[in-house]
Amino acid sequence: MHRVLTAVLRAGIAAALAVGLFGQIVVIPTTAADEADVFPPYAPYVVPYATVAILGVLCVQVALVAVWQLLAMVERDALFSPRAFRWVDTVIGAAAVATLLALGVSGHLAVAEIPSPDDGMDVLGALVTASGCAVVGAAFVMLTLVMRGLLRKATDLETEMAQVV
Repeated sequence: MHRVLTAVLRAGIAAALAVGLFGQIVVIPTTAADEADVFPPYAPYVVPYATVAILGVLCVQVALVAVWQLLAMVERDALFSPRAFRWVDTVIGAAAVATLLALGVSGHLAVAEIPSPDDGMDVLGALVTASGCAVVGAAFVMLTLVMRGLLRKATDLETEMAQVV
């Protein structure tokens, strides 16, 4: 992989980590508190939903750190080694946890009697969004599992070729 591309990818990962941290510390808590101020019946939901949002961003950050490590392995031409599976499994685990969080939010929004200032459309929109995130997350986990299988096969073939040569 070209050094310029690697530098650009690392800069993007670093920027995404910084934006995520800003979101966790400033944006999510502030937005949740503002929503409760505008519509007081949301107050009981501020802490649980803000916590889930912060954990969701944390899952993305964990996956980005794992991708950073995989990128470093590509630079060293060491991707086809057993160490790579630890980082791929980290990506899969983080995506699975984020998917379960979205599924939990979907379930809660579907059964809870959450008051709404807009005839329930904002709650319905949140339900559709959370459900969409759960579906996309499940698809990502399955795709990454398939890619992990391909990495396993390639690693086995590389090991076999090294023994032959």
